[in-house]
Amino acid sequence: MPLKYLLTIPLTTLFFLISCTNAQKKDYTKWEDYLGGLERNQYSTLSQINFDNVRDLEVVWTYEAPDSGQMQMNPIVVDGILYGVTATVQAFALNAETGEELWRFGDPRKLWHSTSRGVAYWESEDGSDKRILHTMGPHLYAIDALTGEAIASFGDNGRISLHTGLPEHGKDKFIVSNTPGTVFENLIYMPMRLDEGATAIAGYLRAFDTRTGELVWTFHNIPLPGEYGYETWSPDAYLNINVGAANNWAGMSVDTEEGILYVPTGSAAPDFWGGDRIGENLFANTLLALDARTGERIWHYQLVHHDLLDRDLPAPPNLLTVTHNGKKIKAVSQTTKQGYVYLFDRYTGEPLFDIEEVPVPPSTLIGEEAWPTQPIPVKPKAFARLSSELGDDDVSPYAPNREELLELFRRSDKRDFAPPSTEPLLLFPGYDGAAEWGGAAAVPDEGIIYVNSNEMAWILQMEEVENEFKPQAFGELAYSNNCAACHGANREGNPQSGYPALLGIDQKYDNTTLGSLIESGKGMMPGFTHLKDEEKSAIISFLNNEETRMSTPDDFDKLAPRYRHMGYNKFLDSNGLPGISPPWGTMTAIDLNSGEFIWQVVLGETDSLRTLGHPQTGTESYGGPVITENGLLFIAGTKDGYFRAYNRFTGELLLEHKLPAPAFATPAIYEVNGKQYIAVACGGEKLNTEYGKQVVAFALPD
Repeated sequence: MPLKYLLTIPLTTLFFLISCTNAQKKDYTKWEDYLGGLERNQYSTLSQINFDNVRDLEVVWTYEAPDSGQMQMNPIVVDGILYGVTATVQAFALNAETGEELWRFGDPRKLWHSTSRGVAYWESEDGSDKRILHTMGPHLYAIDALTGEAIASFGDNGRISLHTGLPEHGKDKFIVSNTPGTVFENLIYMPMRLDEGATAIAGYLRAFDTRTGELVWTFHNIPLPGEYGYETWSPDAYLNINVGAANNWAGMSVDTEEGILYVPTGSAAPDFWGGDRIGENLFANTLLALDARTGERIWHYQLVHHDLLDRDLPAPPNLLTVTHNGKKIKAVSQTTKQGYVYLFDRYTGEPLFDIEEVPVPPSTLIGEEAWPTQPIPVKPKAFARLSSELGDDDVSPYAPNREELLELFRRSDKRDFAPPSTEPLLLFPGYDGAAEWGGAAAVPDEGIIYVNSNEMAWILQMEEVENEFKPQAFGELAYSNNCAACHGANREGNPQSGYPALLGIDQKYDNTTLGSLIESGKGMMPGFTHLKDEEKSAIISFLNNEETRMSTPDDFDKLAPRYRHMGYNKFLDSNGLPGISPPWGTMTAIDLNSGEFIWQVVLGETDSLRTLGHPQTGTESYGGPVITENGLLFIAGTKDGYFRAYNRFTGELLLEHKLPAPAFATPAIYEVNGKQYIAVACGGEKLNTEYGKQVVAFALPD
């Protein structure tokens, strides 16, 4: 490492580095697992690319997938083969040195309109059996890693249902897996994406045998009577009627030496109304430590009680070593949408920085009981601004309609953890921030993490549904209660927030395709598998501007909730830019030994303001950073579509490269035949960006 960079390292970090020089190091030269390894640290010791030559990086190969759109996948590389997933969830294998396609798995005639963050790999002890484990729709497939053929001995001719082990009545409910399963020994633990409404199935954690597909163990995230945590829910919540989810969707981490599985869970469903699930709601919004072989609970810590703000844990935790009070401690850190980082002793669950139960506002909705306190860590401070910290000066100076925004800002509730109400609530960080599914990078033996943050505000508001029945078209009623929150009551959508208009959709899709999209979902839209055929047909007729029968009081009683979420609306100016002042995206280096920031920089640009000469604003980002031992940090993920390299010691920008489309994905670092590569998927589409379908690999010129 050049002396000029060594001198920039904080003394606490430098001391820790020196103390670890004689420690035995693990092998961090491979990228055979999602996010670089089961510790999920997005870290590599490969050093061919360094401070002196990083600016010489160039694109050495590009793979063009057969379909375009969101590719959120983090590739894995095993024995010179790169494995990934296309925008329509077809698994593929490439020569990692050239980008040449070796095989592709999936029926191109049945394209799953979902997203996938990659695949998992397993091989037998003798190396004779090598498998890719991959999900399409509601199934997990086992694929021969060398040939791309389904392995018939796994489950039912090569696949198992992701509904296996879930409540029997939910066998037809929506389920997919956006995140690769976690493989340890001969088990795979499957994350799940479920409906977020009252019809969601319970999100039990399950382990499957990688060889046969058989269910090995189940952990009930919504406890059954007699199980630990049952009393933290309404007595009948376990029946999964109007209450569900609490699933893991973001992925998991494994301490392979101790055989401990670390599982961050999501919020209970429905997201914004908890009147049917009164209580703390264990094990939703919880970091769980389980025996990886049996599923038995070792410890847990709930990071949000009775969640009403969709504060699900967004990324796998990082497993790393820190120094506290002069003692090295194996720790686990968890980033959150609130912008907090929670740090625990990996084996006892003891918080390494104090966590205070802070009083928060009560609910004003009839039948709702918000939990009176929420756990807030004393250190580190939040790496994103909080709504309670904002004042009038924090409304964007670039907004043409600033006075209009100020009026909405002033009448919005800005108290931290204020529950939903019939008045506007400024949710900041918003639904998709601060931390996201791209994960944090960590230096395993230094206790330092690097996390990118979304700084976008949203307006959350509920409306009370009229109790008095008023006849309306049945299709309009079904649409209103299933689709309007995202696509608008008038079908005009909210493109700036990522929700397209549905006006004229009958000119784009026929009824069969519309039915398929409603059933299976598209992108991050869940499938509405709970809808009866009559409801689905009525929605299609409504979208086609066709008449349906008039609704009845019985329809109203079944479909209309007491309170309804008024939609996912970003706090934007009339130009479609964030209504809060910059920065709109940051990258932060945090020393978890001391709990202090090392540096924080603005991440990303807004082209329309840059051309006017305004300072760097930052932008929304999805997909996380990857780092190297010798001091580099690489990240794509930003809306502006750049691949960037930073000095991870100082935050200095070292390289910018414009990609063919924005890469809302975490890169992978790997080596083949002595040459180091960095590969990233460039799918675009998200945040109304251009579409792409490339995987791009960077390396140094020969």
